[in-house]
Amino acid sequence: MAAKYALIIDDEPDIRELLEITLGRMNIETRSAEDVKSAKAMLEAHDFDFCLTDMRLPDGNGIELVRHIQSEYPQLPVAMITAHGNMESAVDALKAGAFDFVSKPVNLEQLRTLVDTALNFKPLDITDGPSLLGETIGMEQLLIQINKLARSQAPIYISGESGSGKELVANLIHEQGPHPDGPFIPVNCGAIPTELMESEFFGHTKGSFTGAVSDKEGLFQAANGGTLFLDEVADLPLPMQVKLLRGIQEKAIRPIGGQQEIPVDVRILSATHKNLSNEVDAGSFRQDLYYRINVIELKVPSLRERREDIPLLVEDLLTRIADEYQVPKPKVSPEAMTSLLGYQFPGNVRELQNILERAITLCEGDTITVDDLNITSETATVVVQEIAKTERFDDATEEISETELSETSTAQNLPEDAESLESYLEDVEKSAIVRALESTRWNKTAAAKKLGITFRALRYKLKKLGLE
Repeated sequence: MAAKYALIIDDEPDIRELLEITLGRMNIETRSAEDVKSAKAMLEAHDFDFCLTDMRLPDGNGIELVRHIQSEYPQLPVAMITAHGNMESAVDALKAGAFDFVSKPVNLEQLRTLVDTALNFKPLDITDGPSLLGETIGMEQLLIQINKLARSQAPIYISGESGSGKELVANLIHEQGPHPDGPFIPVNCGAIPTELMESEFFGHTKGSFTGAVSDKEGLFQAANGGTLFLDEVADLPLPMQVKLLRGIQEKAIRPIGGQQEIPVDVRILSATHKNLSNEVDAGSFRQDLYYRINVIELKVPSLRERREDIPLLVEDLLTRIADEYQVPKPKVSPEAMTSLLGYQFPGNVRELQNILERAITLCEGDTITVDDLNITSETATVVVQEIAKTERFDDATEEISETELSETSTAQNLPEDAESLESYLEDVEKSAIVRALESTRWNKTAAAKKLGITFRALRYKLKKLGLE
């Protein structure tokens, strides 16, 4: 392997010597500078694979140097040495373009991990970005940002509406980073019971509480050497936010019942469909945690903001849906495509996928029509009515009456958000299908006939709803 070269910038001789010895033991050649002027001269004279600079220098500060390196040597990863507990300086360095930071007194184990991460970066090439469908200007800019931000260890807050693809973006950032083979651990913070949160995130030791029959690894440990994606981070209760903040700042966690902190090398990505700034103003989200996870914000555009991408997405989704359920891929009529282009998509790409899945089961022949899309009205009440009507029973299967239908679809009974509505509609489908199957003694052909759908459609729905 070719030798690696690092530039160390610090005005304290003892610190420079410690860093030189540590990196030397990692078989890394080092050169040192004591101020900004000599550092710039060395950058011009030599090629480096890694740079480590102190925050305070005699003729300037490290953040100015980070900006200079970002401008003149964008391929060079640079890390910042900050004063202990000075998270404000660390955050400023990350915003300026530093890929990570280490605090004084320098923890040598953390430093070695940081250096190893920096040397694993691939050359930056914004033309060779991740695979994310979209040709609009907004999507092109998002791709460039993903590729660039993947080279930083800075925490990233991914904002966007439900169903817009925030987890996909997080996964792509992970795949473009220095450890694509490391674990990518997504967690829905709103789905973990409050009483189990600390154990889920940090783990526990055997006997630490009733029911702890063995040691358990937490999410931070599971994501060690990779990425932890905190989806719906705004749903974390305040006591857990305090513990999470400490784990992120100290880069170490303590399991419940544990006596020592365990160092972890985890990149934190977070997301929520809520306005996190408003949550801070309302007092439901800690301001210090907000600033810590929101070092860089990455906005995922809604489907309404990139309508020109809809035909491309439709083609890709239909191919995948047809392959998954082993059915012929249908075409989309021009009228149906016009309808899709004019629809508001409150559920974004996830809703588009659900619409196409349903359309494939309902279409006759090889073409999806406007009627198959079932989006002529954007009100949730009509959506519920149409699904219920599509799956109604005849007299032998306790046909749903118009009265029942009206009661089912009243606005007061409907969930408020798109994700709850999706779950609600699935429950309606599941209940109707189970009743039809039970009435026909699980004869699928007869059940499909009673439901008024094709056998292919029933087979698809059984698989989708987990009823096989």
